[in-house]
Amino acid sequence: MTDTSFVIAGRTFRSRLIVGTGKYPTHQVMRDCHTASGADMVTVAVRRVNISDRSRESLLDYIDPERIFILPNTAGCYTAEEAIRTARLGREAGLSNWVKLEVIGDERTLFPDNEALIEATRILVSEGFVVLPYTNDDPIACRKLEEAGAAAVMPLGAPIGSGLGIQNANNIRIIREFSKVPVIVDAGVGTASDAALAMELGADGVLMNTAIAGAQFPVQMAEAMKHAILAGRQAFLAGRIPKKMYATASSPLEGMVGRL
Repeated sequence: MTDTSFVIAGRTFRSRLIVGTGKYPTHQVMRDCHTASGADMVTVAVRRVNISDRSRESLLDYIDPERIFILPNTAGCYTAEEAIRTARLGREAGLSNWVKLEVIGDERTLFPDNEALIEATRILVSEGFVVLPYTNDDPIACRKLEEAGAAAVMPLGAPIGSGLGIQNANNIRIIREFSKVPVIVDAGVGTASDAALAMELGADGVLMNTAIAGAQFPVQMAEAMKHAILAGRQAFLAGRIPKKMYATASSPLEGMVGRL
């Protein structure tokens, strides 16, 4: 089967794996992980980048913009107003008119505030932004974000940085079934099997950071994630066998000669 391209807002990406830029032990390790992952889009927190004094070293110095698309994000914002202001700042600084929109509603769980997220999405879309909102694995919230003009929806698999993997597989399936824009599972991936499962459920892509940056050997994990995304996508396209309660013989009994 021939796969379709991974396209967001008219832009085609080679890789369905999107990676972050935080928590790495050094900027060089981050760059090596980006290379090993095969990703051609990385997300950067606007509030953690020195965009006022470009003469000072920045993690942006370790990202090749000719090869990798930079997706600014509004990490650390707790209101719609704060997230909108941060997105505007990133655009004015020349990062991009794309934004991974985060509006956090709770400090402990880091779950999104969906009401504020929908409001911020609507406003930013009206201002010409390409908005990719990070949201709960809630099919209704994803539908409302799409109606507000989101270019993709990014439901969490589990709480940010938890490594718990996909906690509600059925919701991801439902979101994918009804969404007319790309679905990117964001947050909660812990290891390669989690990424493969997300793709097997039909996700168009997976975004992760801690699973790679926090691994004992980050570069090796980045490469593992690259292969997991590819394997999961191929499995989804191939179509898995249905689950059954009882066994089915691998070798059909019909046509067999009597017992020896």
